[in-house]
Amino acid sequence: MLTGAAIGVVMGGVAVGVSAVAWPDPGTSNSRAETYRQLDLFAEVLARARADYVTEIDEAEAMEAAINGMLGSLDPHSSYLSAEDFSAMQVQASGEYGGLGIEVQMEDGFVKVITPMDDSPASRAGLESGDLLTAINGKPIVGLNIDDAVEDMRGPPGTEIIVSVMREGEDPFDVTMEREVIRPKSVDWKTIDEDVAYIRISTFNERTTDLLEDAFEGVSDELGNRPAGIILDLRNNGGGLLDQAISVSDKFLSGGEVVSTIGRRPSDIARYNARSGEVFQNVPIVVLINNGTASASEIVAGALQDRGRATVLGMTSFGKGSVQTVIPLGSDRGAIRLTTSRYYTPSGRSIQATGIVPDTEVAQARVSEEEMARIRRFSEADLPNALTNEDGVEREIPHLPKEQPPEDYEGEDYQLDRALEVLRGGQMSATETPQAG
Repeated sequence: MLTGAAIGVVMGGVAVGVSAVAWPDPGTSNSRAETYRQLDLFAEVLARARADYVTEIDEAEAMEAAINGMLGSLDPHSSYLSAEDFSAMQVQASGEYGGLGIEVQMEDGFVKVITPMDDSPASRAGLESGDLLTAINGKPIVGLNIDDAVEDMRGPPGTEIIVSVMREGEDPFDVTMEREVIRPKSVDWKTIDEDVAYIRISTFNERTTDLLEDAFEGVSDELGNRPAGIILDLRNNGGGLLDQAISVSDKFLSGGEVVSTIGRRPSDIARYNARSGEVFQNVPIVVLINNGTASASEIVAGALQDRGRATVLGMTSFGKGSVQTVIPLGSDRGAIRLTTSRYYTPSGRSIQATGIVPDTEVAQARVSEEEMARIRRFSEADLPNALTNEDGVEREIPHLPKEQPPEDYEGEDYQLDRALEVLRGGQMSATETPQAG
């Protein structure tokens, strides 16, 4: 998701009822009449379902599904957010929440601990990777989805929570913890190969730019100097806030355009420029991307690529070239997330449905032609009702990557290894047209 800066804009309250609908174009009376007719049809269908469906229906749930169906027919990223979903989205965007500091996933009906965060209630309580959480405050987890379970674990800082745990080789036990303010790190960094800064950005929330600045400071302190190169890892970064994509790009550029957006009318154009004061000026940069690189992360990759500031290495990105504005509906009605504009890289290109094509195409793992035929590709272009590229450009058809790891490769991260070689001025270490195997 790429959320625009207008997240705080509130639409005027709209009363329920056809007579309250605001029509932006007063000259389309025929269109209004047809809309009234469709609304009457919807009311009749709802009444029939309420009266004759085999079981009693939840009308509020049915109405919410209808709203989501309407918005989803526009494009894959427009949707309705209930009051609870809107609150959860705001928490995610803020980059902090009250909770336990634990990364989890569902497994066999239970919540499995992937990893407890350092210095968090979960880590201090002794929770370990692989633990299965079976109940929260005595309420069984079986039957809950992961979102409901996570919501139950979150809560106001300072409140207590009891989690029931199953651990292999031990009897089940309960752990009592006190929720704290958790601030997940959206930016991680380390120095590799003695003098290269590796910076990983996993999402773009309200804390991302501040954490990036901390990373720069940490790199400088550890090296005692400027790094010889920077690897910016945006792989599997699904995006986030537009303003954070702009401010992150700003750190690597000295002035000039970062991105532009165009709304429904050609006059609705906004251009966003970097300021002077680039960090680590003239230090070479390689940006890592893959098909999980989407939205805000594509803005960063596209800006650095178009401005000639970085070499982009990896596989073609997801291809989400649109911006969504979250519009609160007031009181407890939630909000709608609506696609309100497309965005363009500094050269004026749209990457909608096509993605960022890397300067150096490098696969992470070897794949044969036979395997290529069986692989299900997933990109913006594959989503139902996805916007087309207005320039008529189509996404590259699936093909054998130009470079794949050698058959005898024994490393852990081939794309990262190749990024280091590019920074060092190395040549291609695998054939440009690899053989299947």
